[in-house]
Amino acid sequence: MPESRPFVVCVVGKKNSGKTTLTVGLVAELVRRGHRVMTVKHGHGFDLDRPGTDSFRHRHEGG
Repeated sequence: MPESRPFVVCVVGKKNSGKTTLTVGLVAELVRRGHRVMTVKHGHGFDLDRPGTDSFRHRHEGG
């Protein structure tokens, strides 16, 4: 099996520019292809994985 190396993708943009939509789609596709995925979202004072949050959507798709 070939050696695999981790890679990092950063998604940055203005509010309501589609960052979460892009990230959720990217995570879903990478998981579908058999990759292990993790997402990190910068934020202040939020509860991780609350329904309706970006972080919840990321994790829901496998990140």
